[in-house]
Amino acid sequence: MRFASKKQTIDAIDEDAGVSLLIVEPEDMWHANNLIAEGDIVHAPAVRKVTMTTATGSTVGKSVRTNLSIRVKSTFFDPLASELKVSGTVVNENDWVSVGQHHTITLKYEKADLKFTIWKSSGWDSVAIQSLKEALSEDRPEAIAAVVMQEGLANICLITEFRTIVKQRIESPIPKKRSTAKESTGAMSSFFEKTLSSLRNNVDFSIPRTLLLASPGFAADDFRAYMASEASRTGDKGLQRIAKEAVVVQSTSGHVHSLNEVLKSTKVKKILENAKVTTETNLMDQFYDRLRKDDGRAWYGTKPVEKAVAEGAVGRGGGVLFVNNGFFRSMDVATRKKYVALVDKVKEDGGEVRLLSSDHESGKRLESLGGIAAILTYPILDLDEDDEEEAVGDSGEGSMVI
Repeated sequence: MRFASKKQTIDAIDEDAGVSLLIVEPEDMWHANNLIAEGDIVHAPAVRKVTMTTATGSTVGKSVRTNLSIRVKSTFFDPLASELKVSGTVVNENDWVSVGQHHTITLKYEKADLKFTIWKSSGWDSVAIQSLKEALSEDRPEAIAAVVMQEGLANICLITEFRTIVKQRIESPIPKKRSTAKESTGAMSSFFEKTLSSLRNNVDFSIPRTLLLASPGFAADDFRAYMASEASRTGDKGLQRIAKEAVVVQSTSGHVHSLNEVLKSTKVKKILENAKVTTETNLMDQFYDRLRKDDGRAWYGTKPVEKAVAEGAVGRGGGVLFVNNGFFRSMDVATRKKYVALVDKVKEDGGEVRLLSSDHESGKRLESLGGIAAILTYPILDLDEDDEEEAVGDSGEGSMVI
């Protein structure tokens, strides 16, 4: 993603003019979803179905292309299609639509850069600015390719700094154990052929990148051997390099959720030690370890975390605040400001802030805790003392052993 105008900078945002951005790659839809919140105004190209009356008096339906500005009521992000649907009410009238009518604008990656403009209902606060910086960053780490598989099932994934993208799921029937060895071998070869074809079609290996192959048993090893064999048979040096450098790790299944354990394996951690996705997994693991120890340095739930932040306990020296990024897309201005203030206070105190998305495994773990948690720099044992009854019925909090 980039600014539509070279004159636009992050340091000089004009609240009245809005921020105009260009979608230049599929990953930008993820960032657009984080940037656009309920109550914002979005201006972008749209297709509107209208009814027109002909010269004979009959009516016909027609789709017209126009530019619309809508006040956002909801968004729906489809990660597989890299498509974002933004729904709301029209705020600018034209020949095809009146103010107040409902409309959905679809933002998606196309060959020609798509331009959209956004006006933030609550202004460009620190969290919105950070999301914009991440969207515009040209220095993102290369995505890590991963194939999570088992016999007859493979998921082709890209693990980026911000999310895990499932590019394609491959399913291929494998004969039962009663089948002959020839039938089983042929079925597995066909399955590997489909998986390799999908991998090369969905992942650009012209830029060197890490490839993880994960499976229970020997499926991943066999797939790497198949790649090496195909490379030798066809004289494909590129495939030979991919097969040689691929990292094989064990997983409990070929389903996407197994990536969480894959990223925590010693072998993968060593390879990806500088990747943000691994850092977040490590930090969440540290949080759960402290929660089990019940040492007063791990708390979750809004009220306990608010108290810890107010006391300066989530600051320099190991303090970490985890927040679900969905809180910053709230229509309620007071709610958004509350969480922005928490983020700003932790940063001011020298602590670390991690805004996690439920599209990623670490974010899903945080979501199960109510969407907010913290590792404290020093233990506090009574943060839930005054709010125990209310917290049980709300998002909860704890230093309980799990």
